[in-house]
Amino acid sequence: MATLAETTMQFAQLEHPAPTNWETRDRILADPGFGTNFSDHMVSIDWTEGVGWHDATIGPRQPIALDPACAVLHYAQEIFEGLKAYAQADGGIALFRPEANAARFNNSARRLAMPELPEDVFVESVRQLVRADRDWIPTAEGSSLYLRPFMFASEVFLGVRPAKSYKYLVIASPAGYYFKSGAPAVSIWVSRYSRAAPGGTGAAKCGGNYAASLVPQAEAIEHGHDQVVFLDAVENKWVEELGGMNLYFVFDDGTLLTPSLTGTILPGITRASLLSLARDEGLSVREERYSLDQWREDARSGRLVECFACGTAAVVTPVGTVAGDDGEFTIGSGGPGQLTSKLKDRLVAIQRGTAPDPHGWVMQLG
Repeated sequence: MATLAETTMQFAQLEHPAPTNWETRDRILADPGFGTNFSDHMVSIDWTEGVGWHDATIGPRQPIALDPACAVLHYAQEIFEGLKAYAQADGGIALFRPEANAARFNNSARRLAMPELPEDVFVESVRQLVRADRDWIPTAEGSSLYLRPFMFASEVFLGVRPAKSYKYLVIASPAGYYFKSGAPAVSIWVSRYSRAAPGGTGAAKCGGNYAASLVPQAEAIEHGHDQVVFLDAVENKWVEELGGMNLYFVFDDGTLLTPSLTGTILPGITRASLLSLARDEGLSVREERYSLDQWREDARSGRLVECFACGTAAVVTPVGTVAGDDGEFTIGSGGPGQLTSKLKDRLVAIQRGTAPDPHGWVMQLG
């Protein structure tokens, strides 16, 4: 079990003048959707050159006043994370691998020339918010409290250089299933746009990467598909990731393959967790490049029997069909596969506290 590190940073507690009434909150929790409803509180910490991190608060969620010359609005110095708080089988609540999110947050910060946030402060900030908004955690199957830590350049200036002041915040959103189409598996569209190039920010979790995915994602929806998949920017042949999820491929000999982290793919925490769980099962897992042509050939020959996407928001999602300018192909039966379902159930059981946690991933908050 993960443990909570001690932090020397003290958080000022600001009273909420008008928290959401319980009738409204319960109505939201009955059908929270994804990313459209928000809890009452937020965390805020400032960073200033020469001072460091200061003024940590937990208080009412409210609008942020920004000067029109605020650096983030012009130069996009911004990063974020996504993790969840889960209701546990014993009535408690828990976080899943928050220290991994803290480490990735700092990797993103370094790439975008932003100050690193001590990992213990990151974890404590999330804990503070979950404690304040515990009543916002839904308990239905597939639901959780989605947590969004983020940081942006707050200095008021116009000029291309790292900012001298930043603001870190954490907000929370009760969440249900990410995909609500009801289909047993998603269909994806092969984009000819590039998400990231070598030497770029593909391995950082920054808003610009997601902004670049919006046109191709709209193209996928226009063609009747759920998600977009990106190929590499150099040869336009190697499968990388979806707009916000990593990919796994399952072959008829039980082998799993996931594209290797080349610096252009986000190192997903769900991706890493599934690598460990697959190896716990004695499965052979390879991290290597995989081409679109090979994907198509393996699906048509029957060698590829399952494919799934994974990420914090959607957890594990089967991929049934793949389409693009060169035609369409189906993977296996076009629905969830046995190994996909088994790995998902194993991961969710650990997150929910209904199965042992051999890797110490779950941080109990009481």
